Parts: sequence; C-alpha cells; structure tokens
Amino acid sequence: MQQHQHRIAGEEVNIFVPQDRVDLDVFLEWARSAAMAGPLALDTETTGLDIFSPNYRLRTVQFGTRDTAFVVHWERGGHFQEYALRVLRNAHNFTIHNAPFDWLVLGEHAGIPLESLAPRTIDTKILAALVDPRQPMEGGIGTGLKPLSAYYIDPTSPDTQGDLTAVFRSLGLTKATGWRSIPLGHPTYNLYAGLDVILGSRILPILVSELDRLGVRDALRQYEHEIARICAVMQRTGMVLDDEYTRELDAALAAEAEEFAAVAARYGVENINSTAQVAEALLGMGERLTERTASGAVKVDKAVLLALADRNMQWEPLGVRRRNPLAEAVLRSKRAGKWRSAYAQTFLDGADLRGRVHPNINSLQARTGRMSVTGPALQTLPSSDWMIRRCLLADEGHVMVSTDFAAVEMCVLAALADVKRMKEAIAAGIDLHNFTAGLVYGEGFTKAHRKICKGVGFGTVYGGGPVTIARQTGAPEDDVRFAQAKYHRVYPEIKRTAQRWQREAYASGMVTVSVTGRRLPLDRDRAYAVVNYQVQSAARDCLGQAMITMEEAGLLPYLRLPIHDEVLASVPATEAEELAREIERCMTFDLMGVPISAEAEIGGRSWGSLYGADY
Repeated sequence: MQQHQHRIAGEEVNIFVPQDRVDLDVFLEWARSAAMAGPLALDTETTGLDIFSPNYRLRTVQFGTRDTAFVVHWERGGHFQEYALRVLRNAHNFTIHNAPFDWLVLGEHAGIPLESLAPRTIDTKILAALVDPRQPMEGGIGTGLKPLSAYYIDPTSPDTQGDLTAVFRSLGLTKATGWRSIPLGHPTYNLYAGLDVILGSRILPILVSELDRLGVRDALRQYEHEIARICAVMQRTGMVLDDEYTRELDAALAAEAEEFAAVAARYGVENINSTAQVAEALLGMGERLTERTASGAVKVDKAVLLALADRNMQWEPLGVRRRNPLAEAVLRSKRAGKWRSAYAQTFLDGADLRGRVHPNINSLQARTGRMSVTGPALQTLPSSDWMIRRCLLADEGHVMVSTDFAAVEMCVLAALADVKRMKEAIAAGIDLHNFTAGLVYGEGFTKAHRKICKGVGFGTVYGGGPVTIARQTGAPEDDVRFAQAKYHRVYPEIKRTAQRWQREAYASGMVTVSVTGRRLPLDRDRAYAVVNYQVQSAARDCLGQAMITMEEAGLLPYLRLPIHDEVLASVPATEAEELAREIERCMTFDLMGVPISAEAEIGGRSWGSLYGADY
C-alpha cells in the first residue's frame, strides 16, 4: 500500500493507493465502515473533459472522508475495477463536487448509470452556488473546490490542477496531454487525487451549515439536484451529427473567412483582429467613432461594428443607415472563423463512435441560475441562423420539436411586480408589445413604435439603457428616452417594485431573494440590475419546473437541450403532433395569477429546419 501524507488546517490526512488484492481488502473494509458514518466523498481522474470521445479513459476512482482517502487505479483493470464497483454500487450516499461530470464518466466508463448514482449524491458545487453563485472575479467565493477550500477550510489548500500543470511541464507534457499521459503511479498525481475527496468531504457540512444559517430551503436544494440530473440525462443522450453536412460547412466557413478577410485588406486592414487597423480604416472612411475602451483606445467591438453594418445584435438588418462594407467584411470574416472553430470543428472532433455529439449542459451557470450549453455554446447562436443548427439532427425516424415560452420575461415581470394593466393584457391574450405601444403612443402607433416599446420592455428586464436600446432598435436615443419615461408612467408598479427590491437588498448585504428563495447577490454600483436578476431567475425556474413536469409525463427520453426559454426535443415523426402538445401542456401553468404559456413548433429532421433549413 502506498501512502501519502499532507496537512489540512493543521491536521494530518492520509491518502492510500492500493497496490494489490490485500490492499484492496483493506480499502473495502474502510469503505464499508466509512459509508456507515455518512456520505463518502467521490471523485474521478480521467484523460480530459470529452467524456464521450472514442479514446477517452477513466484512470482513477477515489473515495474519501475528512481525514482519509483511497485512490483506486481503475486503469489497472481486474480487481481494482471490481473493488471500486463494489463501493460504487453499495454505498448509501456520496458527496461529489460537480456531480454531473462524474455521473457521466462513471456511467459511460464504469457501467454505473446516473440513475443509480444521482439519488445517492449530494453535489457540493450546487450547494456552493446556492450559498453564493458569484465567481471570484465577480466578488464571490467561487464554486470551484479550490476557492471554496481556501475560503472555508485552509487558505493554503493546494490548487491541485494548477500544481499538476507544473508537474506536467516537468515531465515534458502539456496541460492538454498531461491528464492522459502522466504515469498512473506518480506520487503528486495520487496525492492530489486523494486531497480532492478529503476537501470535498470537509466542505459538505460547512456548506450545509451556511445554507441553514441563510435560510435556504431544503426544497430548493433538492430541486437543483433534480434539474442537474435531468440535464445530465440530456447530455448523455446527445444529438445525431450530420457528418457530411458539417464537413461541407467547415470548408465553406474557411472559404468565407478568407474571402471577407481579403475584402477587409482592400480597405487597408491586413489583420481583422487588429483593433487599431480597423479603427484607423473606419475613421479614414469618414465614420464617427465616439466610444472608447478603458485604456482610451477607439472602440470597434462587435456592437460598434454591427451598428456600422446596419445590423442589430442578432444580425438582423435595421434599415437605419447605409451599410459600411468594411464593418460588414470584418464581422463576416470573424464570424466565419469563430463558427468554424467553435462549432463545426468542435462537433467533428467531439462526436462519439455512434456519430452523436454531447454538448455540456450547465444547469446552474449564471448568477441568476440560468442554464447554459457549452462545448460549444449553442445558446449564443443568432436567432436567425440555421447553418450551425443544421449540423444537429433528430434521431432516425424522428423530427425536431422546439417549444418556447411565450414572452416569458414579460409575463414573469408582470407577475412579480403585479403590473395590473400588463396582467390584464396577458390574460386577454393581447400582444403585449402592441398593447404597450398603444398605451405609449396611442391607437395610431406604427411598427417602429412597437419595435421601440418592445426594446424598452426588454431593456427594463435586462437592464439596458437608452444607448443600448437605441443601438438594438435603430431608433434615435431621444425617441427611446421618451418611450422609457412613458413606459414607467403606464406601468408604475415596475419602478415601485424595483425600488422595494433595492431597499431590501441594501438592508440585507446587497442580496435580493428570488420568488423561489434563491439568493441573488447584487453589485453595489449596479443595484438597478435587481429587476433583471429577479426576472431572469424566476424565468429560469419556470423552465426548470417545466422540465421536471416533462419528466413526470415520460418525456425525458425525447428531450435534447434547454436553450434559454426553449426546450428542444427529438420525437417520432408519427407522434409529433401528440408529443408537441404534451410538451406544451407541461410548459403551461399559472405564476402568481399570470398565465405562463408555450408554443411548440414541429420541424424536419435537423434543428436548422426550425430556422429555415430545408432538411
């Protein structure tokens, strides 16, 4: 038996690494006894993050308590796997930090399905996010095991991944190759594998105590674990990749990036990523660039270039100015290059042996609890695009169904702030943006007026000021300011509620509490964001509850992705109408007297068919 010792918070801890059957018997006896006393901390070491890729390997499985850990070398096979499996199957409870990752790893590579592990798991990352969802750069503790351990347990807690990166370099390995190639018996590798479960075991009671102190209900903790499990099932299922189309798209994007880089070069921009070159060329064309970066340089970011190209943030034409050809060329070249590397190549590189891709679904990503999809970030695609979405297919014999909440942010705002006139319009089924435009401009309002009122409504939810709304709508700032002022006169409850939320936050350490009991820390200089946080968080929980209802209705096998306020599903073509209506039913309910409704759209086989693709 190999043994490593370390000190945590002044206490000596031990990490054991079994070498033979006799050592494994010692491990098993320890695990049986430790599991009787409370949750066993569980973790894995693997070759990387791409769990479903063909060459992925599970290297170690480690179990721990507050002072002892055993690192079992799964990669050695035989009895090592047998003994690890006994504990995985028989222990009553585990604590895991970032459980969905280990659920999927152990399901794919150890044959322990997440349906078995999830009900026995407490995820300390979820608990940490409920205590404080902010990352260190936002003024929070962070939800990673290292910052949590440094804050709550021992300021000198090792940064295992950071320190191992230095070990990788000493062995002639890179960060990318180190996890795969470091010798299984390397002492630092085994020490840090063991320390992670010891720290995980120690952090659990601390976080539980904090949640109790802060009054965060058990129901919310359980709810988040259910959402994490549902998202992990969707990630495990994945989506079919149209390999042929994706390879053609990859080549087309490479050609487009090169073509528009050549156009930019004709205007004197040799490097489209050089902000100085782009700014100088645009100024030479007579454009007025008034915005500056923090360092004082002329700003030519995406928002500035889109405005010059007469497009909004979703790349839709605004029709308010002559399109600048250089801004258009820089945007097109950059987007093609980004889409190629972030989407087409990521799909091709990450597909499993069955031709499926498995985007990472983060169930608790943003400060407000909003979910995200990464690897690649599918929620950031423009709403008008079908090219990237065309890569992903429903199963054979299936079609795609997208079900989206109807104006959920505005419905949630009306519910939380008890906005009387808004609630009446929603209950009557009236288009809310038309209704608002009528109140602001009178019965003779135009499409432009409606667009401004829609922008003001979403600006109220997302915290956008007149400059941002003007850029997004193409309307003059003075028109936006007029509409904003009138908006708050016709819906006075919004400002009153926002002021009340701000007062409550100032009185409670700059924390506003959502309708579901989620703690949402505010930045003192951005207290106005309280409306955004409250609405976004409640909207996210509307989606979360709908997902739980869908599972109860037997729909989880069909679900593929949560995207903002939309759920994407792959359903048998012969049952599409029936299943689409059932998904709609699960996404329709009452929120504080305001009806939340959803509308399903049935497409073809590709996700892109819902956005204009012909397949």
